Amino acid sequence: MVQLSVSPMELVQELHQRLMDMQDTCHRTCFQLTFDGNTLDNFVELKTIENLKEGSTIKLVEEPYTQRKARIHVRHVRDLAQSLSQAEAYSGQDLGSPSFLSVLTGGDVFASLRGVDPNKSVQHDRDVDCTPPAHVIPPTSPAQNANGQQTTIREPPLAALLLETEEQTKKLQALKTFTLSGWNPPPGPRKLRGDLLYLYVTTLEDKNFHITSSTKGFFVNYSTENSFDPKRQGQLGKGSQIYHSLVDLLNCLSPGFKKNFAQIQKIRCARNDLERVLTPYQVHSWLAPALDHSLDAIRAEDASAFKLGYEEQIPGQTRDWNDELQSTKELPRQGLAQRVLRERAVFKVYADFVAAATRGAVAVVEGNVLALNPGEEFRSQMFIWNNIFFSLGFDVRDHYARVGGDAAAHVALANDLKGVQAYFDADVDGLHTLGTVVVDYRGYRVMAQSIIPGILEKEQDQSVVYGSIDSGKTVVSHPKYEELLGAAASTIKVQPHEVLNTEGDAVSLASSIECKGIVGDDGRHYILDLMRTFPPDVNYLQQDFVELPKELREMGFPKQQRHKLASLRNELIEQFVEQKYMLFVKNVAMQYHNLDKENNDANTEENRKVTGDKDKRKDNADKVKKAEAIGTREDEQTSEEEAAQKQDIVRRAAQAVNSLKEDEFWIRFNADAFLDHISMAQSETLTKERALIVEAAEFLVNTQIPALIREAVEHGTFILDGTTLTGALHSKGINVRYLGLFAKCVAAEERLSYLYRICMQEMICRSAKHIFVGYMQSVEGQFIAQAVAHFLNCLLSAKLAPNFVPACTVVGSSGGGRGSKGKHKRGRGTQSPTSTAQSGLTGSAGGSNAIDWLTVTPKTLFALIKGEMKDYFDFDDESNSFDTLYSHYDVSRIALMRAFCMRVGIQVLQKNYQLSTGLSNGAICEDDIVNLFPIVKHMEPRATDAFRFYLTAQSKIQQGYLKDGFELIAESLQLMNQVYGPMHHEIVQCLRLLARLSYIMGDHEAALGQQQRAVIMSERVNGFDSPQTIQEYGSLALYAFACGQVPTTLMVLYRMRYLMLVVCGEKHPEMATLDANIGLVLYALRQHEFALSFLESSLRLHLTFYGNKSMKTALAYHLVARTQSCLGDFRGALKNERETYAIYRTILGDAHERTKESSECLRHLTQQAVVLQKQINELSDNANMPKNANKVLPPIYVTPPPMANVLELLNIINGFIFVQISPAEIEALRAELAKKTTQENGTSNHTTTEVQNATAGPTIQTAHKSAGSDKAQPKIQKVV
Repeated sequence: MVQLSVSPMELVQELHQRLMDMQDTCHRTCFQLTFDGNTLDNFVELKTIENLKEGSTIKLVEEPYTQRKARIHVRHVRDLAQSLSQAEAYSGQDLGSPSFLSVLTGGDVFASLRGVDPNKSVQHDRDVDCTPPAHVIPPTSPAQNANGQQTTIREPPLAALLLETEEQTKKLQALKTFTLSGWNPPPGPRKLRGDLLYLYVTTLEDKNFHITSSTKGFFVNYSTENSFDPKRQGQLGKGSQIYHSLVDLLNCLSPGFKKNFAQIQKIRCARNDLERVLTPYQVHSWLAPALDHSLDAIRAEDASAFKLGYEEQIPGQTRDWNDELQSTKELPRQGLAQRVLRERAVFKVYADFVAAATRGAVAVVEGNVLALNPGEEFRSQMFIWNNIFFSLGFDVRDHYARVGGDAAAHVALANDLKGVQAYFDADVDGLHTLGTVVVDYRGYRVMAQSIIPGILEKEQDQSVVYGSIDSGKTVVSHPKYEELLGAAASTIKVQPHEVLNTEGDAVSLASSIECKGIVGDDGRHYILDLMRTFPPDVNYLQQDFVELPKELREMGFPKQQRHKLASLRNELIEQFVEQKYMLFVKNVAMQYHNLDKENNDANTEENRKVTGDKDKRKDNADKVKKAEAIGTREDEQTSEEEAAQKQDIVRRAAQAVNSLKEDEFWIRFNADAFLDHISMAQSETLTKERALIVEAAEFLVNTQIPALIREAVEHGTFILDGTTLTGALHSKGINVRYLGLFAKCVAAEERLSYLYRICMQEMICRSAKHIFVGYMQSVEGQFIAQAVAHFLNCLLSAKLAPNFVPACTVVGSSGGGRGSKGKHKRGRGTQSPTSTAQSGLTGSAGGSNAIDWLTVTPKTLFALIKGEMKDYFDFDDESNSFDTLYSHYDVSRIALMRAFCMRVGIQVLQKNYQLSTGLSNGAICEDDIVNLFPIVKHMEPRATDAFRFYLTAQSKIQQGYLKDGFELIAESLQLMNQVYGPMHHEIVQCLRLLARLSYIMGDHEAALGQQQRAVIMSERVNGFDSPQTIQEYGSLALYAFACGQVPTTLMVLYRMRYLMLVVCGEKHPEMATLDANIGLVLYALRQHEFALSFLESSLRLHLTFYGNKSMKTALAYHLVARTQSCLGDFRGALKNERETYAIYRTILGDAHERTKESSECLRHLTQQAVVLQKQINELSDNANMPKNANKVLPPIYVTPPPMANVLELLNIINGFIFVQISPAEIEALRAELAKKTTQENGTSNHTTTEVQNATAGPTIQTAHKSAGSDKAQPKIQKVV
């Protein structure tokens, strides 16, 4: 009997899944659920079952097996037995990914809260070993690099980065061997007796058994490796019986299996649910431990039959991806319930499509898919696999010859995907886009698309009914497409326009000319080739239509790019249009204000001229009536004049913002305006359209880049690595090609040295990626590991010989050795890119020529990367080697290794790499290359209603209505779970915000539970060492401390610091806050020596990034002073506390409470110093003491700080500042904030308020943008 708590909304199928997941029933897979003798339908909700109520009993009835169900059962038992294995998490298969929080903390953090008093002192935790690991202890002082500059680069070890449980370390096994037998499939006579499968098992006791899977269950037969005897054995006691569950049979056959399998299931079920749930998209790890490769026929069967997709090439056995994608889009969406169902269906189908497309693209590059045109060279081949069309990112028919050839073809695929996302988000009924995925793998870019019905049976010119297929020579339009694209144009900001065909006829288009419309055999209207959806970036386009502004020309624009497809980002378009609209509104408001002022003045003057009295008007009734009639006509005339004035106002405002329409606000973009190979029809607005695009490009350089730098200076951005840097740039609409210009601007800001280092690292990483694309195209299959290791050595290993070459220089040689002229043979006659007979002769997808990998040395690679940095980012550097480059810019080799591996898809072995020691053969060998994985770009379907709730909640929170915001966020979370399932990166943001709100409202335990889920989910979907995960760790540590879990807090903080060292190194403003947290917790535990090392590191970093006049720096000085006083260093404590007092006095004044507290602290420290000095003097001057007596100072007693005081300081460090105020003051503050918001008109630096009604009275937290906040994440706190 198993008792379950269920929801009335649950499906019977979900109940099935829960039973297959529970420890007691997990090994049962083939059963039905019955109630009152009736079998329950798997797809009905429990609430619809008659007479089902609380306390009812549902029976589990075992069913006979079929071969399919038997295979499912065997695979399920095998998965259960291997559920502690890490292989799937690191292999990048089956949507698995690692999570380490429960390993780090020794179990469920939230579950361990029982019996913990959050108000206790930390006395009992002082016996816990809280010694920080050696690799996270900060250096005592900054080192210096070769140029004499201060540097704190200390390469962290990687051996401790991936954590293992004790059971994983011991490799707890249930069976030695568990495979399908070689006697499969059953012969005809045995099939007729119910045999389905044969299994072979070796138990932990080294006993071998051949097991038959029949329709009734499982039993042991008499077969051996050499003879087939399928009869059931009868001499095994209980093991001779037929068992419906394979686990029950194995329990009888092997005591070791019975013990270990139960232990494995106990551990599995004790893990958090989120650690076992599959992610929606595959997440790959750049680091992997050394994993044993065991004998597993089931895994082999999966790889051969299911993963390579041989069966999926058989007609009738594949999914019709296009029909599924379009059918889900066409589902009704009138009400919330319908929209949720529709979005869930769209998301699920698209996630499945991405997984299938990725497998197919990998198979294409590895040569495992037959080409449609096998006679052509590999770069020109096209493929169909699993009803998905694949093509490579090369210019095979000179389609891109005018705009950059292969380089243009490479970037066109990414631009096309952005266009697909834009039209998908516009969500116009009747307008369909193709399922699109772009995959980069082994130096090749592959586009996977769903197939339009009927397109393969027609010529392209017969299929296209809208757009142009020959670069503008022939242009066709279609009224239905004009209608559909016109509806989408308002969202995407596309300007309808006309182009001329070769006959000189004007053709009307509502999109770029490259966009093609095809009506499929299913009657749907499809659009494709959306690479020019967004306007061109004229800063990187050589053109003769418009001259750029002088300021841009002085900065070197337009710059040369290897292709002409550089376009502006959608984020920039949105922000540019928003800024224009705000200017338009301000202009209209100002003119209305002036008009009202003029009218008021005129009315005042008219009133002065009015004379006479009421008696005279009564006597002249006829004159009055006549005057009234005249007045009515004058009023009508006045209203017409006012209407005309209003139209003039709008017209002048529209003209001021360069609107494309004279009488309204109309900012749209013509993506074809700068195409030099087509003829545009003469239009009144064409000049304005071109000017508008130039203005947008100028807006990017002169507004957006300075705005991001201001945010960074004010610590309003969270940038740890290249990924977060790219995200910050993209959030402002800044393309990565502007990174060189951005870095030069950042270099001028002294306090942004950390950001300058990240910019340099990202430029090096991306330049190396561009070179790596051409490099990999020349590598033969058997040398991939060696080639990748050689590239990494040239890029990362210190002090390598400039002419260092691979050990193998002749293909097929056993011991290596270079040929006389350095030549090597290449296999020919194969279409697989791994043999690349032709790739060495062609341009790479990235635009540079393919490189013979055997000729690459550190010297040549440095020259290539330096040239790429100049060509792509317009950034010059005077360094002459990687060593001098990294030393000059303080670049961490480990951080660069991580960034590069994640960028190009390399998985390396987990070990400590000696990158800086200068090994003659390099720090990386070919055995260190574990795998290559694909880099996948795809669309992101969004839960629109959930996102709307989320934005509304943020607005409520900013207004101070925390409870309303909390409820809206909870509603948003529920909708996201329905659409995305239990695992998604947007759900992480929801959980994070819920946890913060719970913490602010005083529910610390709820905050801890929600934040724990956020951390585990972030590890799974963002990566175990992603900046987002690091940020989640910080919040978890604070909430754990608030709940009294001090040891857990320290473990989490140490882990957070370790990850930051790997990701970005020591010197970062976030490290200043982190070290202050660690130091304060250690101080609370009276570990004063360790505490002082972290607090002094925090102080150094605060001085570097915040200056010596910052409130944060004042607090850092104060914490160091407190710790020094506990160690008896009163001189140092006084010195640091005086700095605190000076800062408070300068910023806050003498009368402020903090200044007074610092003054009192100075007085207390002075007294303590005097007392200590007296004791020293007494010891030294005491003549009565024997000469051999030990003159020891009495121990300094320090009162252990209570939890509440430490938590208050932690709150201040992390930006939570609670102030007791009255309800009247709350309302006054709200009104003031509302007024301020109105005045600022939507600027980005708003002040947010969070209000809580607590028992002790209303509490308000004011918060500015946090240095630890991310634009894509909720913002509710800020360090003051």
